Amino acid sequence: MRNQAGEYRLKVENILAKNISSAGDKASYDAACKRLLANKAILAWIMKSCLQEYGDCEIQEIIENYIEGEPDVADVSVNIDERLSEEQIVNGATEDTSIYEGIVTYDIRFCAKAPVSKEKIRLIINIEAQNDFYPGYPVIKRGIYYCSRLISSQYGVEFSDAHYEKIKKVYSIWICMNPPKYRKNSINRYSMKEEQLIGSCSERKENYDLLTAIMICLGDSEDENVSGILKLLEVLLSSDREVNEKKEILQNDFSIEMTKTLEREVSIMCNLSKGVEEKGIKKGIEKGIEKGILLSIRNLMETMGWSVEQAMKGLKVPEEEKSKYLDELKKE
Repeated sequence: MRNQAGEYRLKVENILAKNISSAGDKASYDAACKRLLANKAILAWIMKSCLQEYGDCEIQEIIENYIEGEPDVADVSVNIDERLSEEQIVNGATEDTSIYEGIVTYDIRFCAKAPVSKEKIRLIINIEAQNDFYPGYPVIKRGIYYCSRLISSQYGVEFSDAHYEKIKKVYSIWICMNPPKYRKNSINRYSMKEEQLIGSCSERKENYDLLTAIMICLGDSEDENVSGILKLLEVLLSSDREVNEKKEILQNDFSIEMTKTLEREVSIMCNLSKGVEEKGIKKGIEKGIEKGILLSIRNLMETMGWSVEQAMKGLKVPEEEKSKYLDELKKE
């Protein structure tokens, strides 16, 4: 990968160590993912690989010249129904609030300059870490909605009155860690296109090319054919790879030098992912036991004609757990 990264050895500055608990629960694991991805070196790889504006740029060039300020990582709250201060305008808000529309929380939000036009671009990168790729709605629709909110929230900040020419382009990039098999190792881009229905006149692209949603669906660690940004993100976020393996791949394949701090952060995330997995297994076992006991209670009541109290006594259900099973049986 050195041909893509040039001769740069990237000293990754990180922000993970701030405000993160080492407790092995899902909230801390999600926070670890977000903060790892907020490293400018990782953001630069995502931008170069997925955003047309940065395809010809070197990684270090993107870091030093185009990413503005420090990315906001779900820790800034701004009400868009009130006028924002100059300080808040720099990177925007990670929590986009409207008294009419409710609250939308962005995982990572930052601004970047376009290499050619030098225009400001607003970007959000979202981590879809849940196991269910279909959380009751198509994820891409949520991505497009986020783009729309990023555009509408520019009123009173980037432009006012009828100065729509000042609207800045927005991206919503979704990294899906557990997609279905048919979506694994894929990157899809959704953007606005001009269609000439009658005639051959054309609008300048920059006047309508204002929002793009991108879906990055990761694969499995055992897939050796994956390379580029898909491999980088899989390695970084994998719960299967050990710290030393991640360190070696990031250094050798992507010219990302693991500082002691970054190595510690990756180690924290690895430990958190194992904790989440172990808790998930334990929870699954407990759930299975509960279902088995409920089934046994029902069977004893039906076949033996016992009352629920007799059935639980026969199964030696602990006194402190009886109310739980009574509540479950009442729901049926």
